[in-house]
Amino acid sequence: MEIEKRQRLEAKGWKIGDASDFVDLTPEESVIVEMRLALSRSLKERRKIRMTQSELAIRISSSQPRVAMAENGGSSVSIELLIRAMLATGASPQEIGHIIASAV
Repeated sequence: MEIEKRQRLEAKGWKIGDASDFVDLTPEESVIVEMRLALSRSLKERRKIRMTQSELAIRISSSQPRVAMAENGGSSVSIELLIRAMLATGASPQEIGHIIASAV
């Protein structure tokens, strides 16, 4: 956000923050959210190049709607499922670790 815009909003009584401020996340919860989002974004990019959502769902014994939720950062999708899906797209454990590390 532009500094001038931020100053105008704050002068009018608005509080400026990020999503973790809005929902009152602990620092640990914020890190988990960022890790989940990084894995979701990477999964979507990798999967689009290699296969359809339905094909990935079959590989991980899940459903196409569940894969869509995983790719969109759905909070009901476990990090374990995200990692299994990443592995099914051919990602190595090292690549997954790098994605997680870059999120924090």
